[in-house]
Amino acid sequence: MADQEMVVLGKLGSVYGVKGWLRVNSFTDDAEGIFEYAPWYLKVRGQWQQVEIANWRAHNKGPVVQLKGTDGRDAAQQLVNCEIGVSADQLQDLPEDEFYWRDLIGCEVINAKGYHMGKVDDILETGSNDVLRVRANAKDAFGQKERLIPFVTEQFILEVNLDSRQITVDWEPDF
Repeated sequence: MADQEMVVLGKLGSVYGVKGWLRVNSFTDDAEGIFEYAPWYLKVRGQWQQVEIANWRAHNKGPVVQLKGTDGRDAAQQLVNCEIGVSADQLQDLPEDEFYWRDLIGCEVINAKGYHMGKVDDILETGSNDVLRVRANAKDAFGQKERLIPFVTEQFILEVNLDSRQITVDWEPDF
C-alpha cells in the first residue's frame, strides 16, 4: 500500500516477555483505541505489510500486543520500532470545525493581512491546545526560520481551507 493511503496510529515498542508480545506506543487519544482499527499494517523495511492481531491486553505502561505468526521473542524483535498504520478510509469523518493533524501538515499559512508565513511542518500537543510549527520561507522578510502558532480557532486560526491547503491566521509575521 502507498504511504499516502496509510495513516500512522502508533509504533511497536520493545519486546514484552518470551512469547512474542510487543509493547504498543499508541498515538490515539486513548492508548487502547488503536485496537478499534483493523486491519493493521506494519512498515517493515520501508514496505507496508498487513498483520493480524492474535491478542492484546492493557498493561500498566501501555498496551501490549501479540501478532499472528510472531510466536517467540526473536520473531517479535524483528518488529521493534515498526510503525503501525491503517488505511485512511478507516478514519471517521470529523465535524466541520475539527481536523486530523495529517490534513493540516503541509498547508500554507497566510496571515489576515496577506503575508505568507510559511508551511505547517509539525503540530505540537501542549495539553491546553495544539500548536502549529510553521516553517518560514527561505527569504522571510522578518528573518524567521519558524513560527509557533497556537491552534485556537476564532482567536488565532481564522480559517482552514483544506481544498486549497491554506490556513488563515491572525498572527503578526515578526512574532
